[in-house]
Amino acid sequence: NPQHAKEASKETETDGDTAPTLSKNQLKKQRRVERWEAGREDRKIKRREKLKEKRERKRDEWAKDHPDEMDEADDGTVKPKTRTTKPPKYPEGIQLPITFLFDCSFDDLMFEPELKSLGVQITRSYSDNRKSYFHAHMALASFGGKLQERFDGLLAKQYTSWKDFPFSSEDFVAVAEQAKEKMKGERGGVIAGALAQGEGSGEDEEGEVVYLTADSEVTLDRLKPNSTYIIGALVDKNRHKGICRKRAMDRGIKTAKLPIGEFLQMTSRKVLATNHVVEILLKWMECGDWGKAFLEVIPARKGGVLKTEHEQNGQDSPESEDARSPDDNMDEGTWAEGNGIAGDRREEAG
Repeated sequence: NPQHAKEASKETETDGDTAPTLSKNQLKKQRRVERWEAGREDRKIKRREKLKEKRERKRDEWAKDHPDEMDEADDGTVKPKTRTTKPPKYPEGIQLPITFLFDCSFDDLMFEPELKSLGVQITRSYSDNRKSYFHAHMALASFGGKLQERFDGLLAKQYTSWKDFPFSSEDFVAVAEQAKEKMKGERGGVIAGALAQGEGSGEDEEGEVVYLTADSEVTLDRLKPNSTYIIGALVDKNRHKGICRKRAMDRGIKTAKLPIGEFLQMTSRKVLATNHVVEILLKWMECGDWGKAFLEVIPARKGGVLKTEHEQNGQDSPESEDARSPDDNMDEGTWAEGNGIAGDRREEAG
């Protein structure tokens, strides 16, 4: 029966276990795809050969134009002279036996914008230290709370890949002791730059631990080898006066202030970001001149002039201003205050 034969043919075409019948055009397309796939490896070989021929042709053309920059290999072939590798992003520099330690125990005293600013300042401090010819060891104490949340969250834990900059949950006394042992080790550094000048620059010098605060009665004269200088990592717009000095005294740690007032005559109050403190210390390690270091780092808009130059011009000492303004390189309202130190009470300039 023709009708039954037609139905049987349809059932055969739609049977799940039987491949569907392909048209002539579909078969042609399928064979072309199969031939293309079969020739894939041959095409790769041909492309490599063409690229090789192209490179050799360019090399021969370049050799004709630059005969003095070619070397002859052992097998008689001619090739370009070996070129020097690209210099590293940061110079290797010289590691000095000195440590800058950030005390981050003021987490609960700062607002969110201030925490943001502190994160920027710490990051810049690390970058400035790496780019400096004379490197200091760096460390961070009392790491935790909101600051850690920021570094782990928005900053994607980038600090975990920073070199020679441990973030510790221990307080600054314990971390300073660890820094002392590290500076005595094989990678502690060598005494060079300004550290090698003046008295107390011997390798056997014991060193000291100093908390930098503008409220100190002691003025920092010079940095000493094997010493740790603690910077209060606090951005508070001067709300918490004298807190860094009190914290140091409670733990029996020496204090000192940067000698800004002894070297500069300023038309505004001495308001610096924390990273500027680090940059000033790095500059001093390079040149051994506080005045030069201050002038190179402190923003020009603050009107800082070396006292010797000011006096030679026969000008009277300008009155200091009580107003504060954010640093040129920081966001509005996110700066660290002080005589080079964040969070402490500042004396009037002059």
